[in-house]
Amino acid sequence: MVGSVNVMLGALALGAIVRRLTLFFLFLIAICGFPLEATAGKRVALVIGNSAYQAVVPLANPVRDATAVAEMFRKAGFDVVEFKQDVKNVDLRRALNAFFDVTTDADIAVVYYAGHGIEVDGVNYLVPVDAMLKRDRDVYDEAIPLDRVLQSVETARQLRLVILDACRDNPFARAMTRTLASRAIQRGLVGVEPTRPNTLVAFAAKGGSTAEDGASAHSPFTAALLKHLTVPGLDVRRALGAVRDEVIRATGNRQEPFVYGSLGGTDVVLVPLPSPPQPTAPATTDARNDVRRDYELAERVGTTEAWDSFLRIHASGYFADLARAQRNKLTVDARRDVGVAAKVATSLSENDATNPARIVSGGAVDKAVGQKLATLPRQDDAVDAPAKTAAIAKGDIPRLLQIELQRVGCAGSAIEGRWGAGARRALASFNKHAGTSFEIKVASLDALQGVRAKSGRVCPLECKRGDRLEGDHCVKVTCDAGFGPDDAGNCRAESSKAKPAPAAGSPQHRRASSAKSPKQGKCVAFNGRRYCE
Repeated sequence: MVGSVNVMLGALALGAIVRRLTLFFLFLIAICGFPLEATAGKRVALVIGNSAYQAVVPLANPVRDATAVAEMFRKAGFDVVEFKQDVKNVDLRRALNAFFDVTTDADIAVVYYAGHGIEVDGVNYLVPVDAMLKRDRDVYDEAIPLDRVLQSVETARQLRLVILDACRDNPFARAMTRTLASRAIQRGLVGVEPTRPNTLVAFAAKGGSTAEDGASAHSPFTAALLKHLTVPGLDVRRALGAVRDEVIRATGNRQEPFVYGSLGGTDVVLVPLPSPPQPTAPATTDARNDVRRDYELAERVGTTEAWDSFLRIHASGYFADLARAQRNKLTVDARRDVGVAAKVATSLSENDATNPARIVSGGAVDKAVGQKLATLPRQDDAVDAPAKTAAIAKGDIPRLLQIELQRVGCAGSAIEGRWGAGARRALASFNKHAGTSFEIKVASLDALQGVRAKSGRVCPLECKRGDRLEGDHCVKVTCDAGFGPDDAGNCRAESSKAKPAPAAGSPQHRRASSAKSPKQGKCVAFNGRRYCE
């Protein structure tokens, strides 16, 4: 008895577990949106339109119908759409053979044919444009059996669909010579029963009847196909049913399309419904993180240009306010440093400022001058022009400009507190060698900034007469007797110049007269020596 109770309790517990698992999987289906219909995978189509028949009167609509159907499949997103028009026998066989290779990995394969078709001895044939069909037996060689078309789609996994708008009143049958009296040739096409599962054959008119070619741009059957066949999410059987109803209405019950074959209980759609848009998570947190990351990068660079770049992208918000505060702080610091540099420069003694050796040697005082001068505003500084003028007193500019001109080799050793002739010559020399055009009559802030922008010597070193330039130094030139240095520092023979005669009766005149030799003739200088006749 106890064992039976345990078995019953175990069964109840197992049943509860099964029910819970069932509810769980149903819940997953509900929240994940698993579709109840079979979704379309790879979809391929072969579209053929034959109008330009050579042996009979050409048809008006088939090529137009096929062109529109091919475009319909392309817009529906089919992976492959092969379009053929006015195809001959050999080309039609090749097209079907090539399409067989395309369908080997396809889920849905569709063949649409518009043109002439014929039925002989219960077999349906598609008629190429070069067929003559003078005798009934020619159909075996000059036409393509419908079974050949069905073979081209037999490897598709989910749906094999053949659509034939070929049930027209066929002139080949009327003019064809019968070689065998028992060979039956009916009007239109004969009904078929596909042997492969998941195969449908759609006729423009049911077996034994003909279809109208239509008086408009498309036949009634194709016009209805263009309207209903590729409706997203619509089962292909319902789509073909809608086509049937519309053709019956359009032709006044004279034409009834018919579908042969069957599908299973799962809906099969040629064009799936578009996926619903996925809800996107709020981007507020990500956006704030992006702003923070940009702020940290600007802070790492730490220049006004970096903060300006950040503010161009993020003009408002908490981090934008912080960025403006950081930028303003940099501006205030720059202005303060400019003022300190001006005060240091003007506080130097006259001897310190005018001693070129101290400027070049890099002594403690001159290093301080260089460091403070380096903080003076350049043309690309973020300090406004009014702030620059206010930071450097107008009276300090001549002195600072002369110091900078001396640094680049354009000024002598004397630094004046005023803007004198020597300073004007120094700035003119700078303009000449630097290619600038600063006004030399006054010492301007623009000139000071322009000279400061040069990092090395601008004006060439000029040596005094008797010295020669070697590298960046002047060395004294030594010449032999009778030779002297020229302006370029090269030794040249000195030319003799007649000295003014001393006044008569003067001691110089008496010494010169007594020293004269009556035999002394004309004298010349050659190679540093003097020769007389």
